Amino acid sequence: MLTPELLYALRNLPLAARQAAEGFLAGAHASRRHGAGMEFSQYRPYQPGDDLRRLDWRLAARSDRYYLRESEVDTSLTVNLVLDASASMNHRDDNGLTKLDYARLLLAALAYLAQKQGDAVGLTILSPGGLQHFPARADTRQLPRLYHALEKAEGTGTFPDAATLAPLTARRQRALTVCVSDLYEADGEISRLLTRLRATSGDVLLLHLVASNELNFSYKGSVTFRDLETGQTIQLDADQQRATYQQQLQQWLRDTAHAARRQGLDYHQLSTAEPLNTALREFLKRRQQMS
Repeated sequence: MLTPELLYALRNLPLAARQAAEGFLAGAHASRRHGAGMEFSQYRPYQPGDDLRRLDWRLAARSDRYYLRESEVDTSLTVNLVLDASASMNHRDDNGLTKLDYARLLLAALAYLAQKQGDAVGLTILSPGGLQHFPARADTRQLPRLYHALEKAEGTGTFPDAATLAPLTARRQRALTVCVSDLYEADGEISRLLTRLRATSGDVLLLHLVASNELNFSYKGSVTFRDLETGQTIQLDADQQRATYQQQLQQWLRDTAHAARRQGLDYHQLSTAEPLNTALREFLKRRQQMS
């Protein structure tokens, strides 16, 4: 699988999105064997460039094998992609990518998958200055719109307030909402938004981004940390604080995952150092369950 830093090095988001999505599907097929006694005479293996609307999504969800079924076309859905573009997403991992860089790649690949299978796909970028919203469409011009918006997105300020977010949940619409965020919040504002999205769209796939240098606390010696949203700084000895930090981080991650699942969200933690496989796989599984 292509690593996120290799994809980002292409400096071409449409190409990176296609490479990630097609590489994932082709790789998943190539890594599996046909089960004994299974009959695939009405199928043919997926090949890069095939129409994803012809994939047998139920078979894929059960066995993680990707085959085209000429006789069936999946029901199209509405997919709404939501990007947290607050300043904390500018945190840079040891591989050189920020959380926002990773989120761009991830959402572009998901948009590519959704559009190729005939889904109407939209995008909302959340920033304190307001919502940048692209209503879900299934036309061929939608992908370039979304790619351009993702390329231009910048991480600024704090997470938007309730008044700014209100239009996002103003009406009910059955959809699969995919939210990408680091879930850094001051007073539960992200949790409240996700609760409202769950109530208005019905299905929320929450992809929680964590940098590997946050998980491993790979800093050494005396370090000054600056809060990317408030500008506050703190100086500490990384070696002395590592054990305490990692203990508290793991507790926060457990609490966050538990709270999200209690809200009915489909929660998955992602490291910005890992390929996009997990997120793409979970998207396809959730989509199949809705079809």
